[in-house]
Amino acid sequence: MNLREQLHLALLTAISLVLFLVEGLIPLPFIAPGAKLGLANIVTVYALYTLPRTRDTLLLIYLRTLLAAFFGGGPAIFLFSIAGGLLSLLCMWLLKRTGRFSLLGVSAAGGFAHHLGQLFMAAYAADSLNIFRYLPVLGPCGIVTGLIIGWLAAKICHLAPDKHS
Repeated sequence: MNLREQLHLALLTAISLVLFLVEGLIPLPFIAPGAKLGLANIVTVYALYTLPRTRDTLLLIYLRTLLAAFFGGGPAIFLFSIAGGLLSLLCMWLLKRTGRFSLLGVSAAGGFAHHLGQLFMAAYAADSLNIFRYLPVLGPCGIVTGLIIGWLAAKICHLAPDKHS
């Protein structure tokens, strides 16, 4: 990774961290407990579609999650966030590779997968599969917020300069 790519990744990490921190200040009483808009994931979707390597997006998720845990939560937040982020990225990457899904569809699936990853971590931590009873609540929230995130990311990707310039 050259210096320009490192700086671009650092800037994307900073932007996603700021979005994460700002979102923590926004009260969202209409969303299910534990659900968030996931504004930082705008940067993740943008990165998935614009960075030259998927591993760069993986590094972005890791850095943002690590820094977010440092600034606002600790190890438990890191574990839940990284579980959701990794499953979400895997799902989005696989769907994107097929070429059969739009950016909105990929992002919506990523939103669902993010909550699923967090539920897997919660089930592991609680040593109980009963936590998956919350999936009918979190799942649709993830799809809706994923659509919103995808729409915003699509707008940003459209404004992004051509990768070859």
